[in-house]
Amino acid sequence: MRAPRAERVPVKAVPDWVLWRERNGKLSPLRIAALAILILPTFLILSYWWQDNLGPEPLNAVMHETGRWSIRFLIASLAITPAGRVLAWPRLYQIRRMVGLGALAWVLLHLVLYVADQNWIVTTAILEIVKRFYLTIGFVAILGLCVLGWTSTDGWMRQLGRRWKRLHRLIFLITILGMLHAFIQAKSDVSQESLLTGILLWLLLWRLVPARLQSNLLALAALTVAAFLATVGVEYAWYALATNLPASRVAAANFDLTFGPRPAAWAAIGMAGFVVLAAGWQLVQRLRRA
Repeated sequence: MRAPRAERVPVKAVPDWVLWRERNGKLSPLRIAALAILILPTFLILSYWWQDNLGPEPLNAVMHETGRWSIRFLIASLAITPAGRVLAWPRLYQIRRMVGLGALAWVLLHLVLYVADQNWIVTTAILEIVKRFYLTIGFVAILGLCVLGWTSTDGWMRQLGRRWKRLHRLIFLITILGMLHAFIQAKSDVSQESLLTGILLWLLLWRLVPARLQSNLLALAALTVAAFLATVGVEYAWYALATNLPASRVAAANFDLTFGPRPAAWAAIGMAGFVVLAAGWQLVQRLRRA
């Protein structure tokens, strides 16, 4: 007599808010690390406050800092696809949605702090957003990111079908608007913005490279040079159009390392480091296959 078959126990779906577990319920070290990185800026900002390093207007300083972190995490979310493909690490894609939603959380906190900086007078905040161009484009970027965050669930993916991917390609435009907002807000000192622009340009140009070359080391190296030159061009255009500083001298300083690398050069160094990491990883994979 045959023994009765054991009934297959259905795997219980993990709720979306349980960010530290995979879909099968197992703890995910990768997700835990990503979650810790998303939360880490909170402790950095608290340490600035504890050490009284936020300047004479701490609320305003924290508001700007949350905005910077939202852009950093936006760019990090765009970096996951290239990193996963070049390093042949598809598991990295698991945290792409989490990092994007983390950027949304930081930008919403940025908006709340802006209203707080306006003494919680919502009408004043709205009028300022309407009157000032850089605030308008920043608010448009926030609205767009909210739409992408709301439709990022599996249910919306099934409901929208092919339209979902077209909708979420707006992330590139949203990130560019966020960077423009940051440039205008920073005015004459755009060091951090130039650094982030260099990384963003590399990520955007990578997506224009044919798929068969997206992991090619020579193509990645050429892409790094192209992104560096494009960043220098953006920096030159900014200083020429928006400031009274000598744009040509600022641009030329990117090629002179006497006083250390400028932000565009630092971005190129970071991307070159990624190419070296990819080369080492590909070498290890070949040795394993051999």
